[in-house]
Amino acid sequence: MRALMPAPDAPAGLALATVDAPEPRPDQVLVEVRHLSLNYGELHFLSRFPAGAIPGWDAAGVVVAAAANGSGPAVGTRVLTYGMGGAWAELRAVDLDELAVVPDSVDLARAVTLPVAGVTALRALRAAGPLLGRRVLITGASGGVGRFAVQLAALSGAQVIASVGAEQRGRGLAVLGADQVTVGLDGITEPVDVVLDTVGGPQMVAAYQLLAPEGTVLSIGCASGEAAVFPPYSTVGPGRSLVSFRIGNRLGADMAVLLHLLEQGRLSPEVAHHAPWEKAADAVDALFGRQLRGKAVLDVSAA
Repeated sequence: MRALMPAPDAPAGLALATVDAPEPRPDQVLVEVRHLSLNYGELHFLSRFPAGAIPGWDAAGVVVAAAANGSGPAVGTRVLTYGMGGAWAELRAVDLDELAVVPDSVDLARAVTLPVAGVTALRALRAAGPLLGRRVLITGASGGVGRFAVQLAALSGAQVIASVGAEQRGRGLAVLGADQVTVGLDGITEPVDVVLDTVGGPQMVAAYQLLAPEGTVLSIGCASGEAAVFPPYSTVGPGRSLVSFRIGNRLGADMAVLLHLLEQGRLSPEVAHHAPWEKAADAVDALFGRQLRGKAVLDVSAA
């Protein structure tokens, strides 16, 4: 089968190659991948994948071999899948608790935007506690995680402040549920209760200073690549928290929650770049160049 593999001399460091097909365990299904979505994190840490391992986290497709132990979805079922590798290939072996059945009315190319970005937003907001009536600041709000976080926070009854890197990147966020859209942290004059931070660096330090007593910053990413340096005594005072966050595993149930919201029209994925996987380099360049408002989706074409 073919897979999108690290290739240092190729554009964006990726190229299609022929590799062995996976052999699923008895408690796994084999999925024919139709679409994959790219995430900043998996690309940023691409060099950390073991030599010869297939990269990729998010994929959607159709079950072509059911689990040998008799559990899980049947052959022909459309599914959304997650895993720490293996997504960027024509076939993927998937654990049963890392997949969700995609409703018939939901386009697989839209569903594939959900695993990492959508579940990260969902779980981070859950970790922040009840949100009804609370002021929630989301940095990097135009990105994949940010756009889902804006919508889910609004659905939870929060007052949502969406922070973006440039004015044009904030377009459409008010429609998704943002009560305020700001460039950087300009114009935020009242304390906030929760910050979902994907930017890191000096902006995270400044966002921490905006917290109300007992407020929390959840550190989801560091797209800026800059160090966060807190001035002396800036962390002394009313109980405020800086909490690290990681998505974890067993995403199946939460992917099903997001698919249900998508089916109901209450969640709107933004596919900002959609192309065949032969043109993966263009998608990678757009992602690293901060040109996308939303997710990059690649179609997996047959050899």
